[in-house]
Amino acid sequence: MRVVFCGINPGSPPPIPAFICPSGNRFWKVIHQAGFTDRQLRPEEELQLLDTRCGITMLVERPTVQASEVALQELRSGGVSWCGRLRSISRRRWRCSASRPSSWPLTSAARSGKQAMTIGTTQVWVLPNPSGLNRATLDKLVAAYRELDDATATPRPVAEEATFPDGHLNAIKSSPQGAFNRL
Repeated sequence: MRVVFCGINPGSPPPIPAFICPSGNRFWKVIHQAGFTDRQLRPEEELQLLDTRCGITMLVERPTVQASEVALQELRSGGVSWCGRLRSISRRRWRCSASRPSSWPLTSAARSGKQAMTIGTTQVWVLPNPSGLNRATLDKLVAAYRELDDATATPRPVAEEATFPDGHLNAIKSSPQGAFNRL
């Protein structure tokens, strides 16, 4: 997985069993326009997000109408639990959606974007909440999410043929760093 999207909590009450489904939430539109998906997924298609090497979860399972209804203790408890799970599964990057970066459960000094902290080897990002209750424009949301997409995009290895000095024709592939290695 290249990214695990971690929201605050589900909207209330979800009409279908999906993480992000209230009609005012722009998550699916934002991640599509930012480049994570080839098309805009519907909330009930959330499992297809795995095809893009992305996952989705929540800090708090209790649905509410607004994220401000979630107690700080619930956020902290959910954050501690999630960090433990994350360390055990070793993901590369994840992000936590927060309407105010200062409401992020693990630090009061969080700002939007890439964070200085890591969880194990995982880079942490904080991005603006795509909820319709958030005043951020769609363009600003897409730009913030695109920065994460660009930072986590890795070139796909390309198999090629080459003749080495020893005269053998070998298949080679490029590593993400651009170096070539013999197969």
